[in-house]
Amino acid sequence: MPERQPIRVRDVMKHAFDVVDGMDTVALALERMRHVETKSLIVRKRHADDEYGVVLISDIARLVLAKDRAPDRVNIYEIMSKPVITVSPDMDIRYCARLFARFDLSRAPVVEAGDVVGIVSLTDLVMKGMAAQQG
Repeated sequence: MPERQPIRVRDVMKHAFDVVDGMDTVALALERMRHVETKSLIVRKRHADDEYGVVLISDIARLVLAKDRAPDRVNIYEIMSKPVITVSPDMDIRYCARLFARFDLSRAPVVEAGDVVGIVSLTDLVMKGMAAQQG
């Protein structure tokens, strides 16, 4: 019986994602979002020794909308998570799913050679990954 080829994160990740600065306001970040289906924003590094951050739409809902804070007065750095757990595009999706389960993650930036090249979510892992296994 031939060995099954692993499905890699690069095979299921989204290549379209939005990047913001930590100093941007939430209002400006939402205005600049180019991808309507975006549920997260990657926060740029400020310098080479910095780390990436992330803001989920749920963070904006919980920390800005629900608390009745003005989005034009809240900076991204106030509500972002940093540093974030990142994954390699070459990671087997089974290990990525285990990592997500262990750390209760719903999505993670995909980093290759120090640059964000995509974003992967549980939905991508299940819907695209499992479909590919069955197909």
